[in-house]
Amino acid sequence: MSDLKKIRWGVLSTANIGTAKVIPAMQKGTFSTVTSIASRDLSKAQAAASELGIGKAYGSYEELLADPDIDAVYNPMPNHLHVPWAIKALEAGKHVLCEKPIALSSVEAQQLIDAGQAHSELKLMEAFMYRHHPQWIRAKELATDGSIGELRTIQTAFSYFNDDPNNIRNQEGIGGGGGLMDIGCYCISLSRFIFDAEPSRVVGIVENDPELKIDRLGVGLLDFGHQTSNFTCSTQLVPYQRVNIFGTQGRVEIEIPFNAPPDQPCKMWLQRGETVEQISFPVCDQYTIQGDLMSQSILNDTPVPTPITDSLANMRVIEAMFQSAVDGAWVSVPR
Repeated sequence: MSDLKKIRWGVLSTANIGTAKVIPAMQKGTFSTVTSIASRDLSKAQAAASELGIGKAYGSYEELLADPDIDAVYNPMPNHLHVPWAIKALEAGKHVLCEKPIALSSVEAQQLIDAGQAHSELKLMEAFMYRHHPQWIRAKELATDGSIGELRTIQTAFSYFNDDPNNIRNQEGIGGGGGLMDIGCYCISLSRFIFDAEPSRVVGIVENDPELKIDRLGVGLLDFGHQTSNFTCSTQLVPYQRVNIFGTQGRVEIEIPFNAPPDQPCKMWLQRGETVEQISFPVCDQYTIQGDLMSQSILNDTPVPTPITDSLANMRVIEAMFQSAVDGAWVSVPR
């Protein structure tokens, strides 16, 4: 298939992550274009389409999936709707890019994997956009090519403040609310990405909001054998994010590891001994890169950058973290 063709994307729902970040970014892509958007409320779909310059607006998700002019679907719906609608999209013959976390459980993630295998001609990927940013490609190189000596441990902090009971992230049982699912998933994912391995066991400490009943503070320790990773994530702390990757002879620090701005350069620091070097990256949009990489995998029938099995592995670690918080002990991570 020609590299000059663009994949025609349809978007399920007018969720803010889609309308504010992902859709505008994908519209700038070399290999992607957004041609339709759907909502259960037609007026909302029409308003979003008008604002974003999208050609088609649908008043139901089923109508969008039935559109033969759509090649692929982006699913930014609440977490509990990720797997059901991703499966429906596959069954409708559409490739699928689904927001994180991919599912509410490892069982549900496996259901999606099974559906993907039943439609093996279609591409399926979780939207962990951070992995595609050049700063993370460089960080992985520095962590593994000997630049910082022997890679040993990773420290991560990721927080924001949101105690709005009407926000989907704060609604117990609806969308899998809470910090571990929303941002702790990044802390786990990046460790597995940098180490290129799975933790054998984890410890998790979780503090729940007494009124909202969702986890608002999570602390995790992941044991990779001769390597470790620890993190703090919270939905009710001052906004902050930072990653430090430590080796025996150096360190890599990423200033804005997850919400990398699309309109200004990003930077990291490489420390070797007592010398600290700043590394800067040109302006880019990680959502544009993600959309183009996924679109290219469709156009060229090549594997997606991150296989869906990676999503299942991440979900197994999240579940082990929650179990550890209940047990007050180390919990082994299933393979």
